[in-house]
Amino acid sequence: MNPNLKDKLKTIPKQPGVYFWLDKDKNILYVGRATVLRNRLSQYFLKNIDPRIAEMVSQARDIKFEATESLLEAIILEAKYIKQYWPKYNIVDRDDRSFIYVVIPKTDFPKPLIVRGTDLKKFPETKAKVFGPYQSFHLIATALRLIRHLFPYGTCAPAGSASNPHGKACFDYQIGLCPGACVGVITKQDYQKNIDDIILLLSGEKKRLRAKLAKANPDKARALQHLQDVALLTREDDLGERKVNRLEGYDISHHAGKESYGSMVVFENGEANKNEYRLFKIKEAPAGDDERALSEMLLRRFKHAEWTTPDLIMIDGGTPQISFLSRAFKANNINVPLVGISKFGGDKLVFTPDTKKPMRELAENIKPTLLKLREEAHRFANRGRLAKKIA
Repeated sequence: MNPNLKDKLKTIPKQPGVYFWLDKDKNILYVGRATVLRNRLSQYFLKNIDPRIAEMVSQARDIKFEATESLLEAIILEAKYIKQYWPKYNIVDRDDRSFIYVVIPKTDFPKPLIVRGTDLKKFPETKAKVFGPYQSFHLIATALRLIRHLFPYGTCAPAGSASNPHGKACFDYQIGLCPGACVGVITKQDYQKNIDDIILLLSGEKKRLRAKLAKANPDKARALQHLQDVALLTREDDLGERKVNRLEGYDISHHAGKESYGSMVVFENGEANKNEYRLFKIKEAPAGDDERALSEMLLRRFKHAEWTTPDLIMIDGGTPQISFLSRAFKANNINVPLVGISKFGGDKLVFTPDTKKPMRELAENIKPTLLKLREEAHRFANRGRLAKKIA
């Protein structure tokens, strides 16, 4: 790391923006966003930052930044620059499918949709505008709710459509978030003007949008300048915490005393992603041997290199299951943290002996989510065969 970088912090403003870490060849290593640029960048010089971030900082030789008027604008620009440069440390340990995108279809009365990278192929760019990648579902969902107050759009069916033949008003129309396609009070052309403004904003073209609004709607131009929301501020990341974007939960279920099945369920950014669920028919483990059944299922799972690697694996089981799986993981060079939930221990979390303190603390902090993950793994193990996702 360039020793002068820490001194450079004094020249960085205390306002929102995006920042860039550059290597010795001026290649961008990482793009990030900040509520307060100087405070955020100061965190990178602490001793307890995530090892991946520490590795990036050790390679850095310069810091650049672009100040913005709001955190919302920084979030939009962060995604724009990640898509433009695909910096190494924005995508390390994950692939394009695990990111979040906003899609606006090229249809009559369109609405912004939040989709995962796994579903992006359903929206070719000839038929939709695509924005992102964003790194948090909740963050962009909050941002869209904020944008919708300024540029209303409908999530309802237009008046005269098959599902709304009589033009019934939706709830959002009554509170001012829908411009009224559902009751036929707005034309396709006027509705599209709001969508075009959203497209400009999500494209990072705030100056163009502001100039356009200054002529057409000065009140909106002023509102755009101060568009901010405290809900966004609560989602600023802490560099000292290890992040858990993808959780996988596993359970074994015995059917009719003969067949055994194992379930794999996936939570991404705290929400179930049922497109990623899989059911494994246990083929080799003896009947009733849950430890070997779990091992068989997980070793088969990690043969799928095309599946996104989890940040943490949850097992419905205690010390015997975790110890058995830990040995299997080491023998097969699988380096993913494991946590068990022991029913007989009062839902105590169980870790492998080599689990580091930060991961133990993180798992304890998200224990309610892990408990939900366990229940979902159990539910899917019992009912998942009907989904025909046997791996």
